[in-house]
Amino acid sequence: MKFPKRLKPLYEDGLVDEVIRQLMSGKEATVYIVRCGSEIRCAKIYKEASKRSFKQAVQYQEGRKVRNSRRARAMEKGSKFGRDQQEEAWHNAEVDALYRLADAGVRVPQPYGCFDGVLLMELITDEEGQVAPRLNDVSMSAELALEDHAMMMKYVMRMLCVGLVHGDLSEFNVLVDEFGPVIIDLPQAVDAAGNNHAEWMLERDVNSITNYYAQFAPQLKGSRYAKEIWALYEAGELHPDVELTGQFKEDNHTADVDSVMEEIKAALEEEEARQQRLREAAGMD
Repeated sequence: MKFPKRLKPLYEDGLVDEVIRQLMSGKEATVYIVRCGSEIRCAKIYKEASKRSFKQAVQYQEGRKVRNSRRARAMEKGSKFGRDQQEEAWHNAEVDALYRLADAGVRVPQPYGCFDGVLLMELITDEEGQVAPRLNDVSMSAELALEDHAMMMKYVMRMLCVGLVHGDLSEFNVLVDEFGPVIIDLPQAVDAAGNNHAEWMLERDVNSITNYYAQFAPQLKGSRYAKEIWALYEAGELHPDVELTGQFKEDNHTADVDSVMEEIKAALEEEEARQQRLREAAGMD
């Protein structure tokens, strides 16, 4: 197969030796199966911003930190240099997320680096060495659905433990090999602490995955993993070994406004009395 134009620099630098075939083309990138020495890997070529159909990119980038102040100012102004830096940040976000999540115990493809908008990473395969199927192409028993869903909820939780929300998680962004699910496609990963949409995105991620597994294990319907995980996160009680239950009870306690106002009134009266005593003491001097 001919080398795509964007892969030629990697060929010239000895990073890629052969392009075997195109694997897929999506809303943000085109992925090729390539040979790197004796290894078969993936080359993910990110599409230019004008050609990406991924919507609301700004919403996903909210809260991402740029260490270089010059770059940050350029990105804010939207200059050509700033747009180039924005693209580089978009590409590097996936590499950074892959390393962080692997360290956190989340199964993701191993990255080998991002070079001029091309991400080299591990090719996930099945038992026969063929490209692993996406979750949406997999049928399973109720028992396996419950097992894999529990693993996915653990991965979502571990992602949040290191401050990340996938932001676009669904049965189309999960591969399945002989050991279970592998999460892919992370350039839009959200900074949980810095993004105002993080809670909503986490809930959408969890509900999307749960609804898929619920086709095979209906007992998953009605579970509330997203609410449970986010509540633990907000309370500072989330850690990688938390045992999730899928249950969450809303706090429907209504504040006793009258009692609160009485306490405020009493505190004000007490402060006024203290100030009066101070004035009287000052007058005696």
